Amino acid sequence: MKRKNNKKKTKQSNFAKLSIFQNQKYKFKKKCPLSGKGAPIVDYKNIKLLKRYTSENGKILPSRITSVSQKKQRELSLSIKRARNLALL
Repeated sequence: MKRKNNKKKTKQSNFAKLSIFQNQKYKFKKKCPLSGKGAPIVDYKNIKLLKRYTSENGKILPSRITSVSQKKQRELSLSIKRARNLALL
């Protein structure tokens, strides 16, 4: 019986360690990969770039995952939609 209780305790402690809402020691925000010096231009003709920011199903990835700024995320979504409309994606 003690073994069963120990397993439950370890599961709870592992869950606490893996919690995504837990405060982390070092928080830093990544810089936008599409802005700055030497960044690629967001354009509907640049299919290689657009495929990096879409999922396997063809959905546009959110900026919290890709760390793209709001301004560039709007440009990116607009160019992805244009490329879809022209059957490039």
